[in-house]
Amino acid sequence: MIRLSFLFLLSLLLSNCLSAQKQKADSLMNLLNAEKQDTNRVKLMWRLASVMSVYSPDTALVYAQKSLNLATEIKYSDGQSKAMGVLASSFRKLGNYSRALEYNFRKLQLAEKETNPDDLATVLMNIGIIYRYQEEYPNALLYYYKADSVIQQYKLEDSKYYILMNLGDVYDRMNKPDSAFDYFNKSLIVSTSLKNEDFIGNSMTGLGHTYLKMGNYDFAKLNYYSAIGHLRTSNNDEVLCEAYLGLANLFKKTGGSVDSAIFYAHRSLDLAETDGFLNWQLDATRFLTDLYKDNKNIDSAFVYLSKGQQLNDSINSKEKIRKIQLLSSNENLRQLEIAERNRIAAKERKQQLQYLFIGIFIPGFFLLTLLLSRIRIHPRIIKVLGILSLLILFEYLLLLLHPTVAELTHHTPVLEMLIFVSIAAILIPAHHRIEGWLIKKLIHRNESIRFRKVKFVSKKPKQ
Repeated sequence: MIRLSFLFLLSLLLSNCLSAQKQKADSLMNLLNAEKQDTNRVKLMWRLASVMSVYSPDTALVYAQKSLNLATEIKYSDGQSKAMGVLASSFRKLGNYSRALEYNFRKLQLAEKETNPDDLATVLMNIGIIYRYQEEYPNALLYYYKADSVIQQYKLEDSKYYILMNLGDVYDRMNKPDSAFDYFNKSLIVSTSLKNEDFIGNSMTGLGHTYLKMGNYDFAKLNYYSAIGHLRTSNNDEVLCEAYLGLANLFKKTGGSVDSAIFYAHRSLDLAETDGFLNWQLDATRFLTDLYKDNKNIDSAFVYLSKGQQLNDSINSKEKIRKIQLLSSNENLRQLEIAERNRIAAKERKQQLQYLFIGIFIPGFFLLTLLLSRIRIHPRIIKVLGILSLLILFEYLLLLLHPTVAELTHHTPVLEMLIFVSIAAILIPAHHRIEGWLIKKLIHRNESIRFRKVKFVSKKPKQ
């Protein structure tokens, strides 16, 4: 009865948590609908995507992609980086590691250009994590060491614990306990200085694993027991399942109390069932199946073998749902990319038409100035028209040449300014010469007209 009540309270708590996430998403959606400034819209969209990824990953990916599209259009590099981070994280949660790597590598290119040490260390670590999920441990180590180099160079204290734990975890999975011990031990020193119970529990669980593999069973037991205390305090149930199962493995391996091994395996299994950790349920069930089989308890072994089969079916069903979500999200993103390409193509066409109009207008305006010079008109009007022609031509050249100049100078303002000043230095003298020629021609034309008029009046007969 107590267990049922606890499960009810837990489901209520999870329901309240999801409800809170949805309320937060609704609040962000309202802000997004009212926001007009593009930079703020980028921020709101990636924040909304981050919140929605908890309960609706398909929709979260769409908003993250929209955030990335807008950030790219307005050249907002920090927004691009944040949106790519959310996309990579969402794809990793869905198990689409190739797309997660794609967005992390794009984020890495931005981080290297912006020379932001925190972002650079984080994205390098995230790439390593994805390789670790794919069990490509040499690649994981490569990027972890790159992240570690950045962390040490820029003294990023907040990231030290995480990189040490990740390195220890990979070496532990590669069955290199000496290297794993070195990093887990360093992570314990850092976590103890931070007085963080959760970090300490994680480090001691790692040390328990390495001592067990090294055959130092007393120290393995001591670290597992200590880890359990810290993990209970910090409510880290997932790693607590791992520590319980580590103790169960220890008692089985040492040939000690079978009852103790069963006790801790059941503790891991019960906690995993309570919190819905399917992978830990499966690991504990397999452990109990093998343990009962080794001890000739066939009935119990068969019970846990059947339970393991059911868990396998549940995990496979969950994997199928995840694949369906991936197909749906990929199609949504494909449609979004098509719409974005069409929008960009329409915008570029509009710009090209505007450039064409300006390109036709400038010589037309110049011809108009020449035509005006053939009739009697004040020289000041020619001067004003000449200045307008020069300004329009210079602005047109700025619009036309700026993307190319920016690319050639790598967006260096000083070099861009020097190039455009050089262009102005050529245009202004040319303008003065043309203007002088027009005014001289106009004065000569006006004098000719006036002379013909005077001559005509003098020849007119008297009444």
